[in-house]
Amino acid sequence: MAKAIRFHTQGGPEVLQLDDIQVGEPAQGQVRIRHTAIGVNFVDTYQRSGLYPMQLPAIAGNEGAGVVEAVGPGVKDLKKGDRVAYTGLPGSYCEARVVPADRMVKIPKGISDETAASMMLKGMTAHYLVYSTFKVKKGDLVLWHAAAGGVGLIAGQFLKKIGAVAIGTVGSAEKATLAKAHGYKHVINYSSENFVERVKEITKGKKVPVVYDSVGKTTWDGSLDCLQPRGLMVSFGNASGPVAPQNLGILASKGSLYVTRPTLGTYIASRADLVKRSNDLFNMVKSKKMKIETTKTYKLADAAQAHRDLEGRKTTGSVVLVP
Repeated sequence: MAKAIRFHTQGGPEVLQLDDIQVGEPAQGQVRIRHTAIGVNFVDTYQRSGLYPMQLPAIAGNEGAGVVEAVGPGVKDLKKGDRVAYTGLPGSYCEARVVPADRMVKIPKGISDETAASMMLKGMTAHYLVYSTFKVKKGDLVLWHAAAGGVGLIAGQFLKKIGAVAIGTVGSAEKATLAKAHGYKHVINYSSENFVERVKEITKGKKVPVVYDSVGKTTWDGSLDCLQPRGLMVSFGNASGPVAPQNLGILASKGSLYVTRPTLGTYIASRADLVKRSNDLFNMVKSKKMKIETTKTYKLADAAQAHRDLEGRKTTGSVVLVP
């Protein structure tokens, strides 16, 4: 038996409960892992709330790190005792589980399990957004909402490495300081400033070719107004709620704009892409060219409080559960 955080109905953080679950033996192509650290992400709250419907009951979570306890038939690249990490597999809020071996990546020496659990989803999300969804180039002006969040802090470091001019939005002076320390040249506190006007001021009226927006409902209209003609709106989250249905004509009237709604799963669907993106991320952390901020840890049993704090914008960087 193992402990797991499950929800039997979708709703607020209060639906999360600590249950006992059976963990079986790994079958063909599978391994059983015992978690040492579990990442907490906004997608977890979307699944719990019902924004993303789930088959119930469901174990919460999508990201984790741990140690291989048992190896199923046909698995050649992993052995008992290996440290591994993963993302994109719903059901991570548990002490142990059986997972597909080809979705695991080995954690390199020099990177802790906690750091690995903090960086897989957020780090590879930042990686595909910056290097694939819109290939940011040196000198590009980029607007990134929620710059002090887990993805935002990693993205700021990628953007600085590329040589882009990163403009970040945050909700407090404390978060502004954090964002600047992680690569953002300009930081806008949207609780006291109009981010659209500030972007126009910073860019001398030229605006930006791309906006990365994980906030959703409250920033959507303003984000479109920050884009240059033929600019790209990258909507990759809904922290403030889902974007309302849109009349596509608004994209024409604002300058033949493009919109995309990408997901990490598409960008790491192949084993080759998963390995490439995770290796790029691990190498930057190992070489100290990137710092992963694990700002708060909670016990597994306190997952509901972690969700309350995340949704209440009381966290920065990465949040981790410890079994």
